[in-house]
Amino acid sequence: MPIPTTLLNGFLGAGKTTLLQNLLVQARKMPNVTLGVIVNEMSTLDVDGSVLDTSEVISRKSPYFASIPGGSISSPNGLRQFGEAVARVLSDGKVTHLLIETSGSTHPWPLLEAIRKMKALRLQGFLSVVDTVVLQQDHDLGRAIHPQARANLAEGRRGIANLLAEQMMFANRVLLSKADKVPRDVIEQVSAAVHPLNPHADILAMQWGNLSLEKIFAMPLYDFERVKTLGRELTEWEAEHGDAPMAQPETYALGYRVLRDPRPFHPQRLWDVYNTFLGIGIYRSKGFFWLPSRDNLVLLWNQTGGSVGLEIVNYWKISALEDDSLNLAEWEKDVMREKLVAGHPDFGDRRCQLTVIGDETQLDDFVDALETCFCSEAEIAAWKEGAEFPDPWPTSVATLATQ
Repeated sequence: MPIPTTLLNGFLGAGKTTLLQNLLVQARKMPNVTLGVIVNEMSTLDVDGSVLDTSEVISRKSPYFASIPGGSISSPNGLRQFGEAVARVLSDGKVTHLLIETSGSTHPWPLLEAIRKMKALRLQGFLSVVDTVVLQQDHDLGRAIHPQARANLAEGRRGIANLLAEQMMFANRVLLSKADKVPRDVIEQVSAAVHPLNPHADILAMQWGNLSLEKIFAMPLYDFERVKTLGRELTEWEAEHGDAPMAQPETYALGYRVLRDPRPFHPQRLWDVYNTFLGIGIYRSKGFFWLPSRDNLVLLWNQTGGSVGLEIVNYWKISALEDDSLNLAEWEKDVMREKLVAGHPDFGDRRCQLTVIGDETQLDDFVDALETCFCSEAEIAAWKEGAEFPDPWPTSVATLATQ
């Protein structure tokens, strides 16, 4: 029997991973449900897979989990990896429903065509996750998307507006995320603006991925016939404009950079760079880092558009070893030291790993500015001596309870 499948698509930072986490939590309470999960990441740094692993809702070691980093799942190479991932995740016959989270740069049509031809899958939900705040601030409440997309095509090119529009046009449910961050009238105006793009899709407001898994299971089969004409038109346009393939992030001037460094960020300089150098073309940056002022915490940097969130996702192993108040037995310390044997001599397992995604013309300036935030040798020496660092980042902690 084909496996019911749900596709989570949407632009960078819209909230797909948060939704996926919520659905996985719900599945743990359903004894007869085994979810398979395939996650696609545009960057070679697999942050989403690490976030899921850290959250303990699913392990990357699970036979029902597969990650496809380093590009769009709709590209020829991505589709090849997707086929292999499906075969691997479904191999023992225990998966009852498959969830696929695409990268934010993924155009849905090539992936939909691939799924339609796969006898092992039966597509039900295609959920397009749309950032309500971004549409409000950058796209005139969503009203500017369609005119800009049409203007791009008339000029023989594709742009971000085309990707945003078509991610919604192929969906059978549009989810307006971050609804808690805007007034009700904004949600209504955004809904009215995007509805003409896809009159056949439900439009639901959503916050923190709060969506019923049971209702996703109850969605009807995806209607491939409804989108066949649109898909054919896009394919014909692409054939006439060979330098603008819809599946390639480069077509939309999208690129990424990866920062890897064991040193901490200086909290004040990081704050200054965020407030000074974060241009409108930096669509997404995310990853793990540490601050000398909070050196026991694994922090998750999570930026979309002009907003950034900091989350505590764990504690560094080296901080547990250094914390005498935990009263670890000597054998426990030995086990911890063994795990840290490959770590940095000064920092242990502490490290910074971030990916930055955005307009190719703006990426390098922002990344160069971020690199100035790493602590100098003198600052690291001061940290070792217990010096305090100015830290303007919020100190209050909010905890989200899962239902």
